[in-house]
Amino acid sequence: MKVLSGDGAAAVEWAAFAQAGVLTTAQATRLLSEGVVRGLVRSGCWRSLCRGILLTGNGRLTRDQQLWLGVLAAGPGAVLAGPTAAAEAGVRGLRAEPLHVLVPADRQAPTLLRRLPIDMPAVVLHRTSILPGAHLQLARPPRTTTARAVVDAAGWARGVEEAQLVLASACQQRRVLPEELAEVVDVLPRAPRRRLIRRTLADLAGGAEALSELNFLTLCRRYRLPEPDLQHHRRDAAGRRRWLDAYWREWRLHVEVDGAHHMDVRQWADDMRRQNDVWTTGDRILRFPAWLVRAHPDEVAATLRRALRAAGWHPEK
Repeated sequence: MKVLSGDGAAAVEWAAFAQAGVLTTAQATRLLSEGVVRGLVRSGCWRSLCRGILLTGNGRLTRDQQLWLGVLAAGPGAVLAGPTAAAEAGVRGLRAEPLHVLVPADRQAPTLLRRLPIDMPAVVLHRTSILPGAHLQLARPPRTTTARAVVDAAGWARGVEEAQLVLASACQQRRVLPEELAEVVDVLPRAPRRRLIRRTLADLAGGAEALSELNFLTLCRRYRLPEPDLQHHRRDAAGRRRWLDAYWREWRLHVEVDGAHHMDVRQWADDMRRQNDVWTTGDRILRFPAWLVRAHPDEVAATLRRALRAAGWHPEK
């Protein structure tokens, strides 16, 4: 940013620092004169991003500047939301684009979002009539809390699997608790996918933390198999605490659902040690890749049924 001098210069520099260099024209002219602001833009020292919004520089937009532009272009009361806000809260693995912005339902539709610069990603505008103060995070740019962001992200996801992945990822990464998500759902009676979110949260609270484990639990219900305990912990031969994806205590059957990281050589060796430790205690253990649970559930269910029968399970007729 060009170093300014005179009245209002320090205030402009501070505002630019606080907003990553993105200001509304109203902010800038309130602190400087219209002539000074116009001169900065015409000289190329500042950049006009769209009508009413300026960049106190002339380079390409950074990620922080894109976020500020999305919020300011959406108008008063706008906040980052959904996957965008969740990513800002530290949830990994979410889509970086488009940007998602939430505005009060009674706000008139802004027109600036249709004329954004070429180095700005698309902005998806959502409206809500329920946005209590408890759902707002004190952040810059302003955004919803992690819990509200994750619930909205699940509701706005492209499909059921992506919605569950958002919920599972946020909980698995310890960015939010299932109970916190449930509290948000309680005050959003018209939230998209509300029933799915509630059901998924119940599974997450019961121990399922990864999407592969949620798929596995769904498979057990679909094929009328007894439901296992999820994320069961036990002590290995060395006394270390180990976690297993699923365990049928009555029939002493363990199941591991392996994601892509299990293909790593070091992880694979550790998995073998854990499997051997389970077998030497007299328990059975089955392992399935996560993709097989999703793509061929009938094959997985048939194997589980045989293993449970061999262990003494008798399905109800």
